[in-house]
Amino acid sequence: MVKAPHWSPLIEGLLEAVWVVDPLGLRILAVNHAAAQLQQLTCEDMAGLPVVDLTASPEDLYFWEEVAAGKTDAIHSDTLLRRADGSTVLVERRVSQVSLEDGSVVYLVGMQDKTLQQRTQRQLETLLAELRATLESTTDGIMVCDLDGGIRACNRLFARMWGLPDSLMTERNDDAVHAHMASCVVDADQYQQQLSMLQRMPMMEASDVLVLRSGRIFERVTLPQLSRTRPIGRVYSYRDITERLATETQLKLAAKVFESSLDAIFVTDAQHAILTCNPAAARLTQSTETDLTGTSARDLFFSRALPDLLTDVDRRLNLHSHWEGEVFHRLADGSAVALLLCWVMLRDAEGKPTHTVLFAKDLTEKLQAQQRIEQLAYTDPLTGLPNRLMLTERVGYALQVSERTAKGFAILFLDLDRFKHINDSLGHLFGDRVLVEVAQRLKGCLRQTDTLCRLGGDEFVIHLHEADVRAAEMTAQRIMDMIADPVELDDMAFSLSCSMGIALYPTDGRTLDELIQHADTAMYRVKERGKAAFRFYQPQMNVDLLSRIKMDHAMREGLREGRFMLHYQPRVSLQNDRIHSCEALLRWNDPKLGMVPPSTFVGVAEETGFIVTLGHWVLQAAVQQAAEWHAAGQSCVVSVNVSGLQFQQAGFVDEVADCLRQHRLPPQLLELELTETILLHDAEETLERLQRLASLGILISLDDFGTGYSSLAYLRRFPLNTLKIDRSFIISAHEREDDAAIVAAIIQMGHALSLQVVAEGVEFSEQQQLLKKLGCDQYQGFLFSRAIEPQAFVALWKECGEAR
Repeated sequence: MVKAPHWSPLIEGLLEAVWVVDPLGLRILAVNHAAAQLQQLTCEDMAGLPVVDLTASPEDLYFWEEVAAGKTDAIHSDTLLRRADGSTVLVERRVSQVSLEDGSVVYLVGMQDKTLQQRTQRQLETLLAELRATLESTTDGIMVCDLDGGIRACNRLFARMWGLPDSLMTERNDDAVHAHMASCVVDADQYQQQLSMLQRMPMMEASDVLVLRSGRIFERVTLPQLSRTRPIGRVYSYRDITERLATETQLKLAAKVFESSLDAIFVTDAQHAILTCNPAAARLTQSTETDLTGTSARDLFFSRALPDLLTDVDRRLNLHSHWEGEVFHRLADGSAVALLLCWVMLRDAEGKPTHTVLFAKDLTEKLQAQQRIEQLAYTDPLTGLPNRLMLTERVGYALQVSERTAKGFAILFLDLDRFKHINDSLGHLFGDRVLVEVAQRLKGCLRQTDTLCRLGGDEFVIHLHEADVRAAEMTAQRIMDMIADPVELDDMAFSLSCSMGIALYPTDGRTLDELIQHADTAMYRVKERGKAAFRFYQPQMNVDLLSRIKMDHAMREGLREGRFMLHYQPRVSLQNDRIHSCEALLRWNDPKLGMVPPSTFVGVAEETGFIVTLGHWVLQAAVQQAAEWHAAGQSCVVSVNVSGLQFQQAGFVDEVADCLRQHRLPPQLLELELTETILLHDAEETLERLQRLASLGILISLDDFGTGYSSLAYLRRFPLNTLKIDRSFIISAHEREDDAAIVAAIIQMGHALSLQVVAEGVEFSEQQQLLKKLGCDQYQGFLFSRAIEPQAFVALWKECGEAR
């Protein structure tokens, strides 16, 4: 056994607690003061103590048992040491076997008290936990880096804000994290430049804004991390300011809207005292914001419809926190401005009123627009007269009154005669001025209780209040006289006339539509019979109108079904009594009406415009027939009647040329018969069209000569080939000298103009003899033959036709 004093100088100089242990008895041979202090004993007390008495862990007991058995000789670990008071202390313990010079062996036990280290460790762990909790609880994303950019710490919000993948969260890859962050930023180059500058300047503090590709906006604040006033790293704080910027933008926008709003806005306190207002409010009240501030909003408005306006406002604000309605504001000059007012109450979280906001919209322009719309809806924009809508309302009221009082009224339908000539010659603007003048004249003929309405164009409708036949007649005559007075506009004087139809309630209709329709029908009958008059409606007029409508429909059906045909009446030479040519005459065989004479349906066709379609068919059929006769060796001139409406069609000349070309008919075998009225309509255009027709090589005949108002000057200019004397002169020419004289004059004039002269309607041989004596060239009529079917005409031609 080694003596203790031998070890004392050696182990006393050590900072660690040291035991020297006898390997055989496992008793302490010597300890230093550090060991005695750790054990809370003196060095003398510890000498000779078994080591197992001071151990407190199974591991140590097991170790010393192994030592005693010679199975181990060293150990190094943390363990618990039992103190004198029975408490334990954590130590780091190392046991080593030491061989001495004399060949003996001892165990050297070195121990270091870890109580302070453990306490410091726990404090550090607590501090770290608190720091982690602080990091995680902050509303910013935090990243802590060293001076080289290596990431030392970050919170979960940072990871969520930057959308870091799970793979970057579970394995350490700082470069990948930085690359990911750069890829998220819109301007990656600027982002990298900023990072490089921060690394070069470790003491720099900076703040900037990052715009991400996702549309989010981050505010980045970076501060240096210091240790003993020296930089050891950098802390980055990221805050999502997307919503804040949006809110700030909205606040700025709201302020801008408040200032620039065209509607007046007032903000008051809970007692309705004005706190502020926008420029529109100052303009509306013709005041200033300073003057308005502090005044009561309740004094600004009043209502003509609601005497208790403020009571109603208070009630609705308390119940619904909202009031809306139309009010007025009295200006300084005493005038009132109409407003649409919206009054809103604002409340705090407890429901107590804090402020009210008033939105006032000036309704002046809206009311003016409404008045203008009503004016446009109920009046004619040109003359300012009531329109059909207002007339309907007034007549509707008159109908109700008439049912109670049994008093009638009259409806007059007026149309200016030949007003189209004024528009065509002087222009529509001049025509509008004429209509305004007419409207003023008509108003001067009526009473205050009557209604004058302009339907459109030159059509007017008049409602005569409580008027009978006599009153309607007197008013109509007064209107006729007033319209007939000369009109003077722009140093131009001219006369007007009008046609009127009159319908009486309830005799001629029980609704406005019926009365207007019947008055229009009566006016139409006036137009047919020469214009410049008025006429009362008669039921027979409707019958005639319906007959014409049915006739028009039947004609159209008849043409589709092939019920029209051409008959041919010979024209005979008075020199040799041979057939010279023929006239194609239209016939219509209707299954219900039978054979309808042209005098019945031609007039209706002209009224409806169907005469153009019908004339086209006649031209085609006649040219086709003439071509067939010519191909068969019977070259006979065929004369075709042309209506004025057909002749005036823009493509009429081309239609004739195409028809000749289509059927290969020599043009000299076609003659077109035109009436005097056609030639007098726009003489220059007519002359140009006739010259184009003549250039085709066809013949042109003037039909019914003597019944119109032909100008001999025009007659001389037109490229005519034939004059046809109207049958009205032929009928009595053989009995009356005056008619005979007229016929003789026509024949002489025609020959003077180098024209062939044909007499129509010759029925007696005395007429034929007179015509022959007077030198007429040809005649046609029942004396020789009525109009016959094509087959019969061919047979007659073979017997009596001229050789060609």
